[in-house]
Amino acid sequence: MPNDQGPGPMLHIDDDWKAEAQREKERLAKKRAAEAAAPAAPPSGGPGTPSASGDAPGGTPSRATLPPGTALPAGFEDLVNTLTSRALMSMGAMPDPSGRAYVSLETARQQIDLLDVLEQKTAGNLTAEEKSNLASTLHELRTAYLEVAHALRQQSIERGGTGMAA
Repeated sequence: MPNDQGPGPMLHIDDDWKAEAQREKERLAKKRAAEAAAPAAPPSGGPGTPSASGDAPGGTPSRATLPPGTALPAGFEDLVNTLTSRALMSMGAMPDPSGRAYVSLETARQQIDLLDVLEQKTAGNLTAEEKSNLASTLHELRTAYLEVAHALRQQSIERGGTGMAA
């Protein structure tokens, strides 16, 4: 029987991640040393007032203050978005980077579980907005997971299966 699925999954090994992590550590160490050597900045005008440096709330630079082509530093929302995207890809809700859609409930469940662990481990350390966004993201992903699992079960029953795993 011919394989209509095309070639199997491609494995991409990124050997440069260690070097990238080391460069990031060095960059952060230099930044901390520069901040420690700099005199204390005067207080900002209050909540909701942009700082003199143009930083976004939370002390992270805004796109406007970075040189062109420079990426914003990774943050909590980036981590949540990455795990959410992987969960959605695993549920077939969006294509993977190769453009193919697939369903892997096991992988989706793992990504949702990772977000749940993140929520538990960061409890008390998040802003109200971060906490709310994470909670609503988890709720939406869990709902989508149940819908996809139910649809797959129904599809299995319609094809003559029992819909139950042995």
